[in-house]
Amino acid sequence: MQAPISYFTELTDPRVDRSKYHLMEDIIFITIAAVICGAETWNDIENYGKSKEFWLRQYLQLPNGIPSHDTFNRFFSALDPDEFEQAFLSWIKAISNLTEGDVVSIDGKTICGSREGDSKRAVHIVSAWSKANQLSLGQVKVDEKSNEITAIPKLLNVLALKGCLVTIDAMGCQRDIASSIIEKEADYLLALKGNQGCLEEDAEKVTSSTPFTR
Repeated sequence: MQAPISYFTELTDPRVDRSKYHLMEDIIFITIAAVICGAETWNDIENYGKSKEFWLRQYLQLPNGIPSHDTFNRFFSALDPDEFEQAFLSWIKAISNLTEGDVVSIDGKTICGSREGDSKRAVHIVSAWSKANQLSLGQVKVDEKSNEITAIPKLLNVLALKGCLVTIDAMGCQRDIASSIIEKEADYLLALKGNQGCLEEDAEKVTSSTPFTR
């Protein structure tokens, strides 16, 4: 299996040459390892790097030691998020083993303390969780002027879901989303509430009039 960092070596480094005090691969590896271990802020990532420097040097060059929290912040603020996402998904696909019957749960959540610039709204993401692998298969950011209904198809588009069961809450109970899952050769289980006109009422009538049999 390829080393995790090998999936990120082809990313476009957003820094000018004179500011490349730390290697791009080192910055990315430390960040991913720190976040996996629960880091939530740039300071957390720096502290993780310093506390694990001996271990990190077994895999990284670290010519100038551990980057500062400001370095992590500036680097990822300038990095192309779409390019990074594709590299990250390639890595996840390589280490995960989705099999027929695996349950993939798609859900949205708001990241606390993540307001960007003058925005009054915190960052909201939609992610896909593999029950069998116990890991996130991918995530997409919900545009500020949009909602999960438009973000979910974008996430489905980059996932390999053949043979899986995809579960989504009532927000995802949409014809287009169901069609996207079918196109991926997967099955779906969508929550149904009163956000679909008379559909919930019609479903209740059908199920209540159908006798239960073993």
